[in-house]
Amino acid sequence: MSFSARILAWYQTNKRALPWRETTNPYIIWLSEIILQQTRVEQGLPYFLRFVENFPNVTKFAEADEADLLRLWQGLGYYSRARNMHKAAKLVVDQHNGEFPIDYSSLINLPGVGAYTAAAIASFSSNEAKAVLDGNVFRVLARYFGIAEPINSTAGKKLFSELAEELIDPLRAGEYNQAIMDFGALQCKPKNPDCSVCIFQTDCVALQQDLVSELPKKNKSKKSRVRHFHYFLIEDSDGWLMSQRSEGDIWANLFEFPMIETVSAVDPEELMESAEFKESFSAVFPQKVKGPVKHILSHQQIFANFYRLDANKVKLAKKSHWNYCLSENLDKLAKHKLISSFVEDYIFSAH
Repeated sequence: MSFSARILAWYQTNKRALPWRETTNPYIIWLSEIILQQTRVEQGLPYFLRFVENFPNVTKFAEADEADLLRLWQGLGYYSRARNMHKAAKLVVDQHNGEFPIDYSSLINLPGVGAYTAAAIASFSSNEAKAVLDGNVFRVLARYFGIAEPINSTAGKKLFSELAEELIDPLRAGEYNQAIMDFGALQCKPKNPDCSVCIFQTDCVALQQDLVSELPKKNKSKKSRVRHFHYFLIEDSDGWLMSQRSEGDIWANLFEFPMIETVSAVDPEELMESAEFKESFSAVFPQKVKGPVKHILSHQQIFANFYRLDANKVKLAKKSHWNYCLSENLDKLAKHKLISSFVEDYIFSAH
């Protein structure tokens, strides 16, 4: 029995029951694929259900306000994905008359849709024979065939792509793609896979050569950037002073407390002496209430400190991106995870 046939046979008795597998609607499949990028199924499922409920079709998604999308997305991270989804939905409405495309060549041109996502949507919705390559698939192929070429190298991407295309069952492309992804997620796990019950235990190169824990290989990513954020909590009768982030950096357009970034860790006295602090808040002493809180992004490590400033003693600079928000309305603002967690713990628990 061929590799593909064995994967498909395994899938018949082990496949996961997931709502997006009950349809061939490319819009629903697109929603699930984008939401589940870099997100576990358990974490992404509630988000998927909320998005389907709020935006049952691509036209509704295109018509949505970006702030509402970001608020629903809150907690998933990688907010550029949500913005690209909005752009893609608008493009589908404008250029495809609101009919979500099902062919790879059209899908690959949508914002935020790469080769993997285009292949997934095309194969799941129309059975187009395009092989998917995600982390699960890379892992299964690297281990079974004993491939040591790094999966994120140019040569590795080409090698794995060609192999995946050779293996796909053209008559059951969508089912095969789902099968090999489920096999990687459920059986050929990243750590401690149970090889004793694996259907490939007799001919898996990695198992035979004791390389399971070493494959797949991946080139080291660039060094993570370290940043130091200092947030200032200011409350008066109008609520909490909030700041909307600008474009061109992480968390674009999301809300947070007014913030100063320093090149290194500093104490409150040093912070007071900075030109930006004096220009923004005058010379009032900042009272630390929490921090440093470590927040890790894909290529950044953020250390955040939170300070309370007395609204009656602060002489605030006028900044267009600063506005007050009542406590009861804070949950309606689209905030990044670092701020939403702090608000939940510090403000909502105290009110």
